[in-house]
Amino acid sequence: MFSKISNFLGEVKGELRKASWPWESDPKIKGIKKYKELVDSTIVVLIAMVLLAGFVQFWDFFHVLIVGFFTNFDFGR
Repeated sequence: MFSKISNFLGEVKGELRKASWPWESDPKIKGIKKYKELVDSTIVVLIAMVLLAGFVQFWDFFHVLIVGFFTNFDFGR
């Protein structure tokens, strides 16, 4: 069982070395500049989430008004 776990972890380590990571590999670049691509991608995702949440909220509010209008209709009583 331990040999299977060790083999699995070794394969995972090998695959992670092959991966393309979203930061600079240049050792001269320090601090947050090293993670520029990662930060930029995160900002794009956050902006997209806010826009999508606003879009969904707008249409939800609009549909609540429509359903409320039809369910509160008096029909001449």
